[in-house]
Amino acid sequence: MRRVLLVVTMVGMTGVADAQWVSYVAKGTPMTRDGRPNLTAPAPRTAKGTPDLSGVWQAEGASIPELIKLLPGSGGQNGLGEDIPTKYFVNLLADFAPGTEPLQPEAAAAARGLSLTSVSKDDVGLACLPSGVPLVVTAPAPFKFVQTAGLTVMLSEADNTFRQIFTDGRSHPADPTPSWMGSSVGHWDGDAFVVETIGFNDRGQLDAMGHRHSDALRVTERYRRRDYGHMDVEMTFTDPKTFTRPVTIKFGARLRPDTDLIEYFCSENEKDRARVAFN
Repeated sequence: MRRVLLVVTMVGMTGVADAQWVSYVAKGTPMTRDGRPNLTAPAPRTAKGTPDLSGVWQAEGASIPELIKLLPGSGGQNGLGEDIPTKYFVNLLADFAPGTEPLQPEAAAAARGLSLTSVSKDDVGLACLPSGVPLVVTAPAPFKFVQTAGLTVMLSEADNTFRQIFTDGRSHPADPTPSWMGSSVGHWDGDAFVVETIGFNDRGQLDAMGHRHSDALRVTERYRRRDYGHMDVEMTFTDPKTFTRPVTIKFGARLRPDTDLIEYFCSENEKDRARVAFN
């Protein structure tokens, strides 16, 4: 991976966290006859009839052969840790053949400068910066939905941060303060929870590869809980300063019904930065 150290840092945190957490199955979890959580049971619904997304989730990992194709020269020894990531964590543009990525000239030039040996001081894992969007969802670490009537909160174990997704009918602010997570409002489209986010700063990282976005980024997310333990995720990125056209990715997320988030602070756990020679 072109950002090997970042991947080791971000993936490693999940294994450490899981080792410390006491197993606990949430009350109301449907069980199979052998006493295991029934992940294929019907999705729970709220009093209004919409699916209830509440719970601890994690992006489903890609196949090892698929990931190795994205890790040139790694021979599979890439420090992926215990939790295998989705390919979009490694490279948001994984669906495009090299040289065909829909990048604006300046962004394409910056992408060509990424290599196995070039490590930026602004790498999320090494600089202990917020994950931002989409890493808060695509990283191989748990995130949690807390769904209420007028607000859905997303909590991230990866960097102990949060997103507020307002569903009380408000619009985006006319002049949002640029931020790592942006300003999010949500609504239901049938059984799909649709999140529109604007107001990002221009410091965010899109993937472990090191692709960046601008302050013009707009993200549309669709979350559909198809049964108790599985969710379909679709994310569309519109950024005319970075992309020549919108980019859409689709992947699955799996419920983690027998655990919960724990506290993790990068500034306390990061041990690599002092040993890295930055380009």
